Amino acid sequence: MFRKSVLAAAALVVASAVTSAQTPAPAGQPAQAPRPRAASPAGSSATQVAGTWGKNQNGGDVYQNGKWIEITYGRPLAKGRDMFGTGADYAKNILRDGATVWRAGANVTTRLNTEVPLVMGGKTIPAGEYSIFIDTKSPSDWTLIVSSWPAQQKYDAQNKDALWGSFGYTPDKDVARVKMTMGTLPMSIDQLTWSFVDMTSDGGKIALMWQKVVASVPFTVGK
Repeated sequence: MFRKSVLAAAALVVASAVTSAQTPAPAGQPAQAPRPRAASPAGSSATQVAGTWGKNQNGGDVYQNGKWIEITYGRPLAKGRDMFGTGADYAKNILRDGATVWRAGANVTTRLNTEVPLVMGGKTIPAGEYSIFIDTKSPSDWTLIVSSWPAQQKYDAQNKDALWGSFGYTPDKDVARVKMTMGTLPMSIDQLTWSFVDMTSDGGKIALMWQKVVASVPFTVGK
């Protein structure tokens, strides 16, 4: 499932690059205008765990029986803004319209798909699909929330059984709440990025990076 989604995403990126490249217009005709881009395009980050390295029939290295973990999310751009702020204004640019926790992305709710159980902060998260939020209490105190709340794929104000972003979030569907390790990057990341870092076959860290903020949570593969 995850392999197909990652390959499809890669193919889409290549196809978009090819089709969006401007080609010379016929003599006497204006060049085609570039297609508009989404302000916060969809993104994904994926990794494989619990597999082993072996050789294929041609003697090349191949990763066998790996299980996919994937995060899908919207990727907002800072565009020169201070997204987090300080003091009484902290997190006001990312928490709007009554949201009490951050969607940690843009538009549709950030989603975690895992083919294996994950252990975070002593909690086991069974294989499946979840929503991800972050409680941004202060610059040094963030909590990752893994929730069983379903996500709306298109905003519907009448749908109270699934969330758009983090609007309407309640903690009754929390599966895990894990304190994040906060750090400062040596450069500023303009486009919000989720990534898997410090990976081994048995686990690693899930990390969010935006501007000079990096927040991460370690995890291991569960049984």
